[in-house]
Amino acid sequence: MNHTNSDAREVAKFSDLAHRWWDPESEFRPLHEINPLRLSWIDSHAHLAGKEVLDIGCGGGILSESMAARSAQVTGIDLSEKALSVAKLHMLESGQQNLGYQMISAEALAAERPQAFDVVTCMEMLEHVPDPASIVKACAQLVKPGGYVFFSTINRNLKAYTLAVIGAEYVLNMLPRGTHDYRKFLKPSELSGMARQADLGIEELLGMTYNPLTQVYKLGKNCDVNYLLCARKP
Repeated sequence: MNHTNSDAREVAKFSDLAHRWWDPESEFRPLHEINPLRLSWIDSHAHLAGKEVLDIGCGGGILSESMAARSAQVTGIDLSEKALSVAKLHMLESGQQNLGYQMISAEALAAERPQAFDVVTCMEMLEHVPDPASIVKACAQLVKPGGYVFFSTINRNLKAYTLAVIGAEYVLNMLPRGTHDYRKFLKPSELSGMARQADLGIEELLGMTYNPLTQVYKLGKNCDVNYLLCARKP
């Protein structure tokens, strides 16, 4: 198992909160609220039913389970043993089929199972690892020719710092303080460059916005803060 491209503090941070993954009113409330949006977006591109899917950095399995519910065969991987335990327990409670979890890094799995998946997702994770380009490269190695890779992360600019860090963590208390390190945020141009360097073609770049008054998330053209990127292997 390759642990080199992980931050022990980041893994510990999410492990400490693992028991709260499936509480929709917990620190993971934003993940529960954005999940229908990102799931529908992924499905609109990749048509999940019957596909072999890998969810990298799956945590407690919120996205993994919802993709399995759309008849995909899903493997979720993470480096947090506690988060995976929660994911497995919830899978048993929900009776969800077509789903399995493994504690392994993306790079190690890419070495073991290159070109094994029709779809690879890596959502809300790149801003938590020391070397995001290595993860992007592993995604490209893991997906089959013609397959799709989906990313979501946070832009790096003053507005993103103000809203995603100061606003979400200190003002609205939507996330635990210290969840994000601004220096690890990625500009869309940087992520797109990493994808192209890994021989992935860019299919779509989409923004996700949050209105604190209506408490509603929307997908659109505004990539100033949160954004999603769909890439495809030739």
